[in-house]
Amino acid sequence: MEAVVVDAGSKLLKAGFAVPDQAPSMYFENLGKFSVNDPFTEKIIPTQMKSTLEDGSLSDSSLFEDITVDPVVRGFIRDWDAMEDLLNYVLYTGLGWEMGNEGQILFTDPLATPKAFREQLVQLMFETFNISGFYASEQAVLSLYAVGRISGCTVDIGHGKIVVIDFIDWFNSKLYIAPVIEGAVQHIASRRFEIGGVDLTTLLAQELGKSNPTVNLNISDVERLKEQYSCCAEDELAYEKIQRSCQREQHTLPDGQVITIGRERYMVGEALFQPSILGLEAHGIVEQLVRSISTVSSENHRQLLENTVLCGGTASMAGFEDRFQKEASLCSSVIRPSLVKPPEYMPENLTMYSAWVGGAILAKVVFPQNQHITKGDYDETGPSIVHRKCF
Repeated sequence: MEAVVVDAGSKLLKAGFAVPDQAPSMYFENLGKFSVNDPFTEKIIPTQMKSTLEDGSLSDSSLFEDITVDPVVRGFIRDWDAMEDLLNYVLYTGLGWEMGNEGQILFTDPLATPKAFREQLVQLMFETFNISGFYASEQAVLSLYAVGRISGCTVDIGHGKIVVIDFIDWFNSKLYIAPVIEGAVQHIASRRFEIGGVDLTTLLAQELGKSNPTVNLNISDVERLKEQYSCCAEDELAYEKIQRSCQREQHTLPDGQVITIGRERYMVGEALFQPSILGLEAHGIVEQLVRSISTVSSENHRQLLENTVLCGGTASMAGFEDRFQKEASLCSSVIRPSLVKPPEYMPENLTMYSAWVGGAILAKVVFPQNQHITKGDYDETGPSIVHRKCF
C-alpha cells in the first residue's frame, strides 16, 4: 500500500496516496460528503468543521449553527481533538485504511513549526492511529521538489501566512536554509509573515462593506467573491488609475442579495505588493524576497533567485504571476528573481497543492530507503525522535 501524504492548511486539507505523477481529482465538499473514486486520487476538503452534539449529530438549533471549529490556524494545528477527528475521517472513511492495518504517512510541516507541535503530531499518529511509519518535511522544501528543484527560493502565500524561504541542496546534504551547520537547519534567511489569504478576505469584506452598506455579507460570501473576482493590476501606476475609475460588476449572492464590485477586487492583490493597504509598515513581497536572499552567501544569490517558486492558493490569483515578474524586473537586486515553471507532466494548478505533490515525491524515497520513523524507533525513543529523523 502506498504511503499517505497529508498537507493540512488553514483552509483546506490535502490528502492522498503518494502518486505524484497523476493529476489529482479535487473536491471542495463539506465534511461528511467526502467521496473516493479510486485509491490513487488526492482529495481536498475544508479544514473548518461544524460543531456537533454529544450523540454525533449536527445540531439544527440556531444556538449551534454558527459554531465552527478550526483545527488549523495560521498554518499550525491549534485544536488537536478536532484534528484527530478530521484525520480519522480522512484516513479511514476517505482513503480506506482499515483498523489494525494502518500504513505509513508523511506530513508537510509549515515553516518554524514549534518542537512541541511536531512531537504531539508524531505521538498522535503512533499512539492513536497506530501507523507503521512516519515522516515530516517542510512545505516549502516540498514545493521545490514538485517543480524538479532541490535549490531555490519558495514564496508560499497560503490562507493564513506568507512564507519566503531559501534552500541550498537540501535533499542530498540535509541543508534547509543556508547556512546549515552539522546537519542542523539554520532559519537565518527565512521570513514568515502573519499575512495571508484570510487577511485579504478581511480587507475585501471591509471595502465591500463601504461600497455596499445595505448588503449583509458573511465571510463565506466574501471568500467566494475573492476567489472569483480578485486580481492584480499590471503595476502600481495601473492600480492608481483603477482606483480613480473602475467599471463595477453586479454579483448575486446565494441569498438573493445583489452586490457590486469594482476597484475592491484589485486591492486584494495590491496589498501583497503594498502592505500599507493593510495598515502594515512592511516591504512588498518581491522586496522581501530580495532582502531574504541578501542574508545568504553571495555565491548562492543567482542559484536562489533564478529558481523562485510561487505556491499557495493566493498565488493563483489572476495577474499575480505577471505582476510578480514585473516587480522583479524593477527590483534593486543585481540578479533579478525569475520564476520556475512546473514541468509539463505535473498536474495543472500546481501552486494550489505543490507541497502535497512534493510530499508524494519524497515519500517515494524516504519510506523505501527506511529513512522514516518506524514504530520501533518511536517505542524506543518517544516523540522526540522526530527531531533526529525528520529535518
